[in-house]
Amino acid sequence: MLGASGSCFRLRVGRLLAERQQLCAPLRRPLVPGILGSTALSCTGQNRTPGTIGSAEKICGVPDSSKPSTFDKKILLWTGRFKTEGDIPPRISPQMLDAAMNKARIKACYIMIGLTIVACFAVIASAKRAAERHESLTSWNLAKKAKWREEAALAAEAKAKAK
Repeated sequence: MLGASGSCFRLRVGRLLAERQQLCAPLRRPLVPGILGSTALSCTGQNRTPGTIGSAEKICGVPDSSKPSTFDKKILLWTGRFKTEGDIPPRISPQMLDAAMNKARIKACYIMIGLTIVACFAVIASAKRAAERHESLTSWNLAKKAKWREEAALAAEAKAKAK
């Protein structure tokens, strides 16, 4: 075979990954509560006090809060997260902004669904009125082609007189 028992050479990927995790487990350092807080596996920085930059932010590169743009403020107001623009704090968490964006996306989808249904009823009503007047695309097309034939005949007649 490829390797002896205990080596990383295996034919099946699942066994290879399992053995790698077992081999690397003793090499991992124990978590120090003072460095990353009480839950060191989380990179959200939820356990620290507001306004301080923790080492989780430095390690993971994920900011704990960001300054909302004017569009973000409008989204936060439209979704009902805050009542007025003055209520919005200078820095908000990405989770809050993501939740507001998702809610705004859903509201926009519902609005578009409603507008589509209204447009469908408007087209149905317009088509019924056109049917009462005996208007159809076929009759419009036949009238347009008859007009073109007349214009072509007049142009041919004028061309014949000019010679």
